[in-house]
Amino acid sequence: MNHLIDISGVRHAYKTESGPLPVLDGLDISVPEGGFCAVVGPSGCGKSTLTKLIAGLMRPDAGSVKLHRTEVTSPRSTVGMAFQNPVLLEWRTILDNVILPLEIVPNKLTRAQREERARSLLSMVGLEGFEEKRPSELSGGMRQRASLCRALVHKPEVLILDEPFGALDAFTREDLWQIMHQVKEREPFTGVLITHDLRESIFLADQVVVLSGRPARTQYVLDVGTSGPRDLDHLYTAEASEMLAILRHQIEIAQGRAEPQASAPARAVQ
Repeated sequence: MNHLIDISGVRHAYKTESGPLPVLDGLDISVPEGGFCAVVGPSGCGKSTLTKLIAGLMRPDAGSVKLHRTEVTSPRSTVGMAFQNPVLLEWRTILDNVILPLEIVPNKLTRAQREERARSLLSMVGLEGFEEKRPSELSGGMRQRASLCRALVHKPEVLILDEPFGALDAFTREDLWQIMHQVKEREPFTGVLITHDLRESIFLADQVVVLSGRPARTQYVLDVGTSGPRDLDHLYTAEASEMLAILRHQIEIAQGRAEPQASAPARAVQ
């Protein structure tokens, strides 16, 4: 299988006044081209550090992070990122916020072409008619939709989502989950989602990687086994309940509150 993202044996520690603080210790993750990987684990285990390594914002102390078999040593214009805080600029309209990456990433698009691209994305996520509004005039869910459009506007190969729906209410969050599936159908990308929501992980991702407690390693990989758009009803099936139970148990192991099972279910790789 052609893996677009290959993370192998990654170790990383932060320098502190009291000495090195190990965060990642032997991390291995592979994501196929067009795949969608969710990463879950205990709070503070290094999930956000992982996103910075993939984006090229920092380099690991050991091991390698590769995109298309080429080691990531600096920021990549082929990577888009969306965060829990939309970080929209209040002095710019929603349209101009979405266009911003096209003003930074080298491209040959005219202003009219940039606007056309941004308006198309905004329409796709239900924000048609709000292009000239300021961020403060939109709800939290609408701002997050605009943030998603900004992350996609330059057509990145890899889209990193660092808990983008964590601060939203349950109904808005579920609405955005469904929008994500629609977006991926129209705007193909290879996705990496950082989340604390196990339901979100199995609804959006093809595989779920569970990280151990800090310093994190790859503890468990669950193959969700479903591709393409999904219905929220899927979350209430026996299959989904089984997957959620597996993931909860793995999180408890990572937190030191449970022991590993003698054998793993056939659909998962441990």
